[in-house]
Amino acid sequence: MKYTLPPLPYSYDALEPHIDARTMEIHYTKHHQTYVDKLNAVLEKHPALAEEKLEDLMKKWNELTIPEADKMAIRNHGGGHLNHSFFWNLMDPKKEIDLKLSKEIQASFSSVDEFKKLFSDKAAALFGSGWCHLVRDASGKLMIYSLPNQDSPLMSGHTPVISLDVWEHAYYLKYQNKRADYIEAWWKVVKII
Repeated sequence: MKYTLPPLPYSYDALEPHIDARTMEIHYTKHHQTYVDKLNAVLEKHPALAEEKLEDLMKKWNELTIPEADKMAIRNHGGGHLNHSFFWNLMDPKKEIDLKLSKEIQASFSSVDEFKKLFSDKAAALFGSGWCHLVRDASGKLMIYSLPNQDSPLMSGHTPVISLDVWEHAYYLKYQNKRADYIEAWWKVVKII
């Protein structure tokens, strides 16, 4: 299966002023495209793996018996493709509040505002580059944690619910080193909360 860059569900400038058009264009056409290209390159060397769904590959990543460099390429570029594909669809210029999810968040974190604070603090505190995730564990419990690089929650058997890219390429043109300002602005374009 050859992977392609999924269509962006809005124009590059649709999330202005919170996320600028130039960052969106570079993030999508350069960074995400590179993950897709490099994922396809490594899967060409392993045709049996190329037939599997990427989500399944990430879930059983630890069990892959291929050269370590190829395994790491699947982790990095497969995770990058999955994380970004999910991330683009979490954002929209219009809000579409998911009331069921809001109620679950309130039950798990006492309020949506408290959840946002905990999530934002975890994202801001991530050392280096990576992602902050709200996930469901195997029992359905909601949890917040950060992962380095392009690691996917699927590698731990968790399902992402909300994911935030905190690599500098996601915000540096507009926010420079002000990650907390980027995170605060990002909440204004998350469509489900």
